[in-house]
Amino acid sequence: MTFLKKILITGGAGFIGSHLVRLMVNKYPSYKIVNLDKLTYAGNLENLKDIETSSNYEFIKGDIVSAEFIADLFKKYQFDAVIHLAAESHVDRSIANPMDFIMTNIVGTVNLLNAAKSNWSSTKNNLFYHVSTDEVYGSLGQTGMFTESTSYDPRSPYSASKASSDHLVRAYFHTYHLPIVISNCSNNYGSHQFPEKLIPLFINNIKNNKSLPVYGKGENVRDWLWVEDHARAIDLIFHNAKIGETYNIGGHNEWKNIDLIRVMCKIMDEELNRPIGTSEKLITYVTDRAGHDLRYAIDATKLKNELGWTPSLQFEEGIKKTIRWYLENENWLNQVTSGEYQKYYDKQYFNR
Repeated sequence: MTFLKKILITGGAGFIGSHLVRLMVNKYPSYKIVNLDKLTYAGNLENLKDIETSSNYEFIKGDIVSAEFIADLFKKYQFDAVIHLAAESHVDRSIANPMDFIMTNIVGTVNLLNAAKSNWSSTKNNLFYHVSTDEVYGSLGQTGMFTESTSYDPRSPYSASKASSDHLVRAYFHTYHLPIVISNCSNNYGSHQFPEKLIPLFINNIKNNKSLPVYGKGENVRDWLWVEDHARAIDLIFHNAKIGETYNIGGHNEWKNIDLIRVMCKIMDEELNRPIGTSEKLITYVTDRAGHDLRYAIDATKLKNELGWTPSLQFEEGIKKTIRWYLENENWLNQVTSGEYQKYYDKQYFNR
């Protein structure tokens, strides 16, 4: 079968990546979607069971840190475009072992850039789309929002590695004229997220009557974006953005961690038919994370004005849908929190 486009999606078995792969496979049958994933603890092919036999989909297990592997992959498939999501993404892990983040997030990105540069003789129909994070901007005070022109000020090994990869992608655009776009998104939530992150971790802990460890006083503020809205935004940017541009993607949903947790406790009590207030008793306060950014807030005005994107789901509706998904998919949750997964899971607190 001849495909209109051959697209490499890296990290496609992960949380955000699997939602994007599913959207692209289902929405664009004329595209060949190749999902490249190392299948670390956070990558799970169970996330894509529903589309694994699709005629326009192929999974490849591999590591972007291997330049030779990436070069051979590009030669074999002759990709028209790359949507790059593969990354080490948990701040706590980056503090404990920054080298993994340097290798995957920086070296891996450069390997992909070099392969694209070597194989794309004509850039007219090619695109390297780099998916990044709002954490590269650092920390906000009580007011203000991150825009696409906000100066970078990363505070953790994770955010520093992502900032470095952003700069390298832009450098390849300016130096080699490689066609690129970049998006920086806020915290994602939704189904299929590995439970080291706040929302799935606390859902699982509440269900099992385990402690809910809150960093500091729980006053850190995050902007929450439903993962399916993020996937829609990536699709829109991929097909319509101007080459060389950057777009911020945010949910317009700022919550203090402690307020979010209390909302989750109430919903969980309702869903589990427990007296209201039962789950909130599980909250405990622990020593704050080193270099914990106070507040993130995304201004997504550019994306709205130029490409017409807005979030489809308000947080209160989205969090209920998310909680119900985890409660209705206990087999998935038990599978990812068992065995080797459990060794990681038990050491973690919650989302960045």
